[in-house]
Amino acid sequence: MRPDRRQLAELRPVFLGPSFVKYAEGSCFVKFGDTHVICAATVEEKVPSFLRNTGAGWITAEYGMLPRSTHERIDREAARGKQTGRTHEIQRLIGRTLRSVVNLKALGERQIRIDCDVLQADGGTRTACITGAYVALYQAFQKLLANKKITSIPFTDHLAAVSCGIINGEACLDLNYIEDSSAQVDANFIMTGSGRLVEIQASAEKDPFSEEEFAQMLLLAKKGIAELVELQKQALKLG
Repeated sequence: MRPDRRQLAELRPVFLGPSFVKYAEGSCFVKFGDTHVICAATVEEKVPSFLRNTGAGWITAEYGMLPRSTHERIDREAARGKQTGRTHEIQRLIGRTLRSVVNLKALGERQIRIDCDVLQADGGTRTACITGAYVALYQAFQKLLANKKITSIPFTDHLAAVSCGIINGEACLDLNYIEDSSAQVDANFIMTGSGRLVEIQASAEKDPFSEEEFAQMLLLAKKGIAELVELQKQALKLG
């Protein structure tokens, strides 16, 4: 039995609340159990210099954790004067995975920034950010479409992310902090709504893991992603 009494293949309770931030072009309040994140999308009528005069747009992301989002207070990175390597890695992950399912030419020469702020962390912050960022970005596209700045929603597929792990020799879906800190294998799966793989991050914390164990985690991830995509559709009121 897992610490929160879930089944091995069961997600934590997930909530996706769109239009959470009043002034953002798109936003989502995300809950994966006790991990809570705000994702907000901002449309800018400009692109990075390397994309000027190409006709293509850009999606980028920033990630941060509030000082009391964890058991002990963490310093604001602005106060330290620089971001950690973990922060850089996560925000690059969010940006590139979102870009994988966007027709950047159809977006036109504009950039959308996704701000992901972790209010409370209990494992899986990056997967919660990606899942919620999709909802925020979709809303931003809807606003551009309503204002006749684009001719269609430029997403090519849905996108969601979930963690898996091997704990006491068994594959588990959507790890919380207690499970993540004790797992023999820790993995994050980012996948499309059609079941295609975008990115996998997997590492053994102690002993190497087998191909069979990886396959078990992949099956769980596919199940979890399918459920998350349905929740995204419900949040956005898509048919």
